[in-house]
Amino acid sequence: MKAFPNCKINLGLRVVRKRADGYHDLDTVFYPIYGLHDELEVEKADTLSFEQEGIAVDCLPEDNLIIKCYRLLATKYPQIGAVRIRFKKNIPFGAGLGGGSSDAAHMALALNELYDLGLSKAQLAAEVRPLGADCPFFIYNTPCHAEGIGDILTPIDFSLAGLRLVMIKPDVAVSTREAYAGLTPSGEILPDIKQWRTYLNDFETTVFAAHPELAQIKQRLLDAGAVYASMTGSGSTIYGLFENDAEGATLAHLRSLEEEFASMIIFNNTLR
Repeated sequence: MKAFPNCKINLGLRVVRKRADGYHDLDTVFYPIYGLHDELEVEKADTLSFEQEGIAVDCLPEDNLIIKCYRLLATKYPQIGAVRIRFKKNIPFGAGLGGGSSDAAHMALALNELYDLGLSKAQLAAEVRPLGADCPFFIYNTPCHAEGIGDILTPIDFSLAGLRLVMIKPDVAVSTREAYAGLTPSGEILPDIKQWRTYLNDFETTVFAAHPELAQIKQRLLDAGAVYASMTGSGSTIYGLFENDAEGATLAHLRSLEEEFASMIIFNNTLR
């Protein structure tokens, strides 16, 4: 069985308040991006094995969320037997794109089908929630308004189809701890999705201060004609959304961006 765990972008991200448990309540929109994805193949086997290629992940196989998901479900559902896992990593990690969470969610979806567990999406979302706050989103994999710590999801009728998305991932690593360092919750929530072009990401305040090159990339996207540009999640990927125009000015700006950030662009395509 083959699956293609995709990534996501955040449209806006407000850090509303710090909770008594030490976590923060967030307000954001998760939007799935299918064009950039990992590759996952799972089949029944006599013994558990895990083979990985692509981008090197800085953790042991036992710490990979795919294996953690397998062990979590295999403990709860004894009909799950050993599997052979082949995995190719294409989504950069530490990029704010949710690649690891998507891998875990798609592993759960694969096991559900492979072993006929009969779990609904709501049940699967509850199962993968302990692996990461945004894992449930990738079970549904549709635009969602996310609240709480990112785990309270409300599907929304919204599409970016027709816009060109350019995602730039520089050689900068931003940990969640770093992103929160010095951040004061805004207390604000996002306005209606119809106003998405006004959305803010509160993490830009602290992350841009520590990594001004990210702010420069965002400004470069805006200068090139992006109708919206933002950091996704806690970074470090910066993306821009562009409208096509009859005069071809957008195309000319995009070609300039491609030359300027050739080694950093991880996605450049029209959304469908």
